[in-house]
Amino acid sequence: MDISDLRIALFSGNYNYVRDGANQALNRLVGYLLRQNAQVRVYSPTTDTPAFEPTGDLISVPSFAIPNRPEYRVPMMLSPGVKKDLKAYAPNIVHLSSPDIAAHSATRWAKKHDIPMLASVHTRFETYPRYYNMAFLEPILVAGLRRFYRRCDAIVAPSDSMAQVLRDQRMNYDVGIWSRGVDRDIFHPSKRDVEWRRSFGIDDEDQVVGFVGRLVMEKGLDVFSDTIDRLERRGVPHKVLIVGEGPARQWFESRLPNAIFAGFQSGPDLGRAVASMDMLLNPSVTETFGNVTLEAMACGIPVVAARATGSLSLVADGISGRLIRPGAVQNYADALQDYCENPELAREHGAAGAKRAERYSWDRINHGLAETYVRLVRQRAEGTKHLPYEALR
Repeated sequence: MDISDLRIALFSGNYNYVRDGANQALNRLVGYLLRQNAQVRVYSPTTDTPAFEPTGDLISVPSFAIPNRPEYRVPMMLSPGVKKDLKAYAPNIVHLSSPDIAAHSATRWAKKHDIPMLASVHTRFETYPRYYNMAFLEPILVAGLRRFYRRCDAIVAPSDSMAQVLRDQRMNYDVGIWSRGVDRDIFHPSKRDVEWRRSFGIDDEDQVVGFVGRLVMEKGLDVFSDTIDRLERRGVPHKVLIVGEGPARQWFESRLPNAIFAGFQSGPDLGRAVASMDMLLNPSVTETFGNVTLEAMACGIPVVAARATGSLSLVADGISGRLIRPGAVQNYADALQDYCENPELAREHGAAGAKRAERYSWDRINHGLAETYVRLVRQRAEGTKHLPYEALR
């Protein structure tokens, strides 16, 4: 068989109702598959106010809003209507992109119908409790994730560093890579816009420390703001530019009263905003890849990031940016100060990052995942598939 023979049922906890890096990657994947004449059907919660139009056919899965984070929805068990739709569609592979209730239900449906399953890992869910004073839950979450991923025929991670974490956690025997790409027409050094900077009161000689992402605590907002406090106490001249929206914006604004909040940006506007920074600070440890890190590199600006999954596979420490021990505020501040006081070093590291970013082509990356689908379907048909991890215990 080849890619055009695929009939993929893709389950997502958030395909398009809130914009984030994971669901944008999924939509790009579906677009690529459809161009290869594969068939794809997406099952996800929906709302009346989606963040963007979905790519491909989207079937609504019953869901409920999270009480303290109503912008997100939790998928429930597959309804009889969804199961009827699945049966009529008759997929030959199931892709699970979030370990939620609907995905657990989908694993049971796929096993019953002898359909191979692949799971993609998009975020480190087990680390989230750290940001809400519930770190004691982490081992429980790891155990739950292990049970889920071991039921799949294979799992894919967006970076080598995250794949190694999954192997160390014994999540599955078959761990592959589905990386991320970057649109070089949008994210490029040429998109830097001096007039746009000036519109925010940023002088041409100002060194701008940027943050890009959803404004939620799990993105490391506390570490970011503590680092900026250190820079200010040291008297290092700089400006702070925050790009993004989210429920923690009010908290972030109160912590950084001198920062410039540009709000949500997308497409060419986002490329312009990133290229108009002088350095990016990304202290998050929850990313499995770090789309914003790659986008900043493509724009030719150096990245100061946590030495954690995702950034470890992207940033060459001391060459295209700096990798800092998670939470080490003083070291983050040291790295930013070096760039602020030595713009030539920042330009050198930024240029190295832009060269590395040239490797990341969306079509090449998505083709690799499509070939993994084909392999799993073929293995199931030939009876040569690897047994799911749980069957080997």
